[in-house]
Amino acid sequence: MYHNPFGMDDDGFSSFPGQGAARPGAFMRQLRCYPVSFIGRDELERGDKIILPTSALALLTRLNITYPMLFKLESLGGQATHCGVLEFLAKEGHVYIPYWMMQNLQINEGDMLKVGSAVLEKGNFVKFQ
Repeated sequence: MYHNPFGMDDDGFSSFPGQGAARPGAFMRQLRCYPVSFIGRDELERGDKIILPTSALALLTRLNITYPMLFKLESLGGQATHCGVLEFLAKEGHVYIPYWMMQNLQINEGDMLKVGSAVLEKGNFVKFQ
């Protein structure tokens, strides 16, 4: 029997043991990760946006998600970061992210990556020195 290390059902919803299903309106997918240079989009290396497959857009439009669309990226090792989405043109089952994100997540080309919708609180104070 196949063990899904991220605890996700085929419908894209989380089913972590002991935690039940993901909250309604939550998006969660396990995708194979590649750098944006694989699709000739080197200009995206300077940003924090990713490219998701068209099927992700189809699911996101059916869900009641919060805008702007923000996502949490999490590696199998537990490293995580947050980002936005630029386009929904990735090959099915793939996600393209800046290489610097891959380094921060400590993942390699072709590794599986958990991509889930995120809601982040807005900051209300910044102090620069």
